[in-house]
Amino acid sequence: MFLAFSASAINNAEQKESKSEVKQHLQNHFKLYGFIRNFFIFDSRDSKAGTGDLFYYLPLDNNWNTSDVNNPAREDLNASPNFRFLALTSRVGMDVSGYYYKNVHFGAKVEADFYSGLGKVSTNNGLSGNTNISGTAQMRLRQAYATVTWKDLPMNGEQKAEVGLKIGQGWHPMAADMPHVFSLEAGAPFGPFSRTPQVTMDASLGKNWVLSASAIWQMQYQSSGPSGSSAAYMKYGCTPEMYFGLTYKKGGFLGRVGADVLSIKPRNIGPVADPTDASKTINVHVKDRKTSLLYYAYLQYNKDLFSFKAKTTYGESGEHMNLMSGYAVVDKTDPTDWKYASMRSSSSWVSFSYGKKWQGVFFAGYVKTFGLADAASKPLASSDVYFCSNGSSNINQMYRINPQGLYNFGKFTLGLEYQWTAVQYGTGALNEYAKVANDLHWVGNHRVNMMVKFTF
Repeated sequence: MFLAFSASAINNAEQKESKSEVKQHLQNHFKLYGFIRNFFIFDSRDSKAGTGDLFYYLPLDNNWNTSDVNNPAREDLNASPNFRFLALTSRVGMDVSGYYYKNVHFGAKVEADFYSGLGKVSTNNGLSGNTNISGTAQMRLRQAYATVTWKDLPMNGEQKAEVGLKIGQGWHPMAADMPHVFSLEAGAPFGPFSRTPQVTMDASLGKNWVLSASAIWQMQYQSSGPSGSSAAYMKYGCTPEMYFGLTYKKGGFLGRVGADVLSIKPRNIGPVADPTDASKTINVHVKDRKTSLLYYAYLQYNKDLFSFKAKTTYGESGEHMNLMSGYAVVDKTDPTDWKYASMRSSSSWVSFSYGKKWQGVFFAGYVKTFGLADAASKPLASSDVYFCSNGSSNINQMYRINPQGLYNFGKFTLGLEYQWTAVQYGTGALNEYAKVANDLHWVGNHRVNMMVKFTF
């Protein structure tokens, strides 16, 4: 009996020790995080917006019910005030760290929210604007990647180098630096916004310099083209998007510059005359390819309770990162090798933040479109232009002004913002640079957004 009691005591002790070890292991290597977030939003007119109208892009152009300016019943059908509140951007995630072999460290991240699953109602029943706002929210993947980091690599002198690999889905390197705003679009479309499959290398060369390179694929955020927004243009191009960047950091200052190269095939097959019967056509593989280059620069400065951030992008295309740009077919002379030209645009933003418990934020953004880099052989039809699906090719310029106030009480946050977004649209036919210069006019939207958030 004594032996049985002793064995039982030892077994219980081992079980307690085993449970303690498991608990300690989980605490050391796994960190669960997330938040419950509700947005309450009012817009003064119909707008282009996603994720249940929470992710804001721009106000829609005028939609007059009659062209007769003297008609007393004339009104803009897009001037429709609307309101909604949703919790579908609530988030849950897990960071994994603390695993290593010698100087090689391993980690991972997986993160999801509840954005997908929204349905659509008919637009033939007296409704205007976006109707893709109903349904039951379902969990969707935001980020999922593994990391491998080689630490304490020798350099000249006493400094050490560190090389890290990120493999999986994460923020696009040009989108990772975001303004202080709490609104869901995080400054888009005035700055790049995309999470995407990638293999990214970050090499920290001493204390101040970081060299980065990425091979990137497309998933949720895609290029435009003849078949709409699709990752198939990259799939048949067989070429990943490439990014190269350089970062300098010291004290509260951080500066970053980078370039992004994208090469896609808008068409994989196309019709040509049948050599055996000129009255017929057959589909063959074509040579089409469109390559674009986009540059960006980012600055950040932090001191005490004050923080400043700024970003600017300039170059071609970028519609796959929610930038107001795209490209067009400029020459169809050879049916097996259409020629394309990318649109050029500039997108910039600045943001300021001050405070901790009571926090004030100010954001301002500006976009200017410059038309195609190369002129088309003739004026373009709208079907020849492949613009960002969240914008419109008749945009000339746009800006946003966005003051915000937040109250942070532990893990609980209340936020209130006013957002004014104005777009200068044009009307009429496109010229050879895919620009509309006639009847330039401004359209604006007032957005008031309140956020309630609990972080865990």
